[in-house]
Amino acid sequence: MTSNERVIELEGVIKRYRNGDEIIEALKGVDFSADHGEMVTVIGPSGSGKSTLLNIIGLLDTPTEGSVRHHGKEVSVFTEDKLTEERRSSIGFVFQSFHLLPMLTATENVELPSMWDTSVDRHDRAIELLSRVGLSDRLDHTPDRLSGGQKQRVAIARALINQPDIVLADEPTGNLDQDTGRTILEELTRLKDEENVAIVAVTHDNQMLEFTDRVVRIVDGEVRDRKT
Repeated sequence: MTSNERVIELEGVIKRYRNGDEIIEALKGVDFSADHGEMVTVIGPSGSGKSTLLNIIGLLDTPTEGSVRHHGKEVSVFTEDKLTEERRSSIGFVFQSFHLLPMLTATENVELPSMWDTSVDRHDRAIELLSRVGLSDRLDHTPDRLSGGQKQRVAIARALINQPDIVLADEPTGNLDQDTGRTILEELTRLKDEENVAIVAVTHDNQMLEFTDRVVRIVDGEVRDRKT
C-alpha cells in the first residue's frame, strides 16, 4: 500500500437504469478519486446517487459510460474473476447494519472474508485487528452479546482482514448514538493513518465532517462541490 497512484479514480461516469419504460440516470458525468491515507465523505439527499457511486467504487456495479481506474488500471477490461479477486483482496466494506453472522464469534466473523485464502494466518490477523479496535476481551462473543458500537468495531476489523487499499463505509454511524458514533469515527481515522488505506464514507451524520479529509456533495447524480 505504498503506491503513489490513486487507489480509485472515476472520470465522466454515467450510470443509467431502466425502470419499466423509463430510463433513470443515477449518475451524470461524475469525477471522483481517493488516495492512500485519505478519508473522503460523500454527502447528499436520499436518492442523489450516493449508493450507486459507492457500488461503482466497490466494483459491485459498472458504469454505463465513463472510466473507472483502480490503481491506474481500467477496470472495464477486467474479467468477472478479476473483478471478484480485486473486491476480495483490495476492498473492504463496512455496512450500517453490520452484517455479522449471528452464529459466529467476533473472531470468526472477522476471519470470513479471508477464508478463501489459505496462504495467510487469518486467525492471528483477526485477533490482532480486534485487539486494535479495543475488543481483545470480546473475541469469543457472538453478536447478540455485543453492543452496537462493538458490532461496528467487529465490522471494521473484518473490512481490514485482507489488508485492503480502500474501505467503503455505508452510513457507518447510522445505527449508533452520537457518542458511540464519535468513537467509531475516531477508530476509522486512527486505522486510516496506521493502515494507509483510503476510506470512502457515505453518510448523513454531520459529525463525520469533523474527521474527514475531503467532502464530496452529490445532488441528482451530479457532484456539486468538493470541500477540503
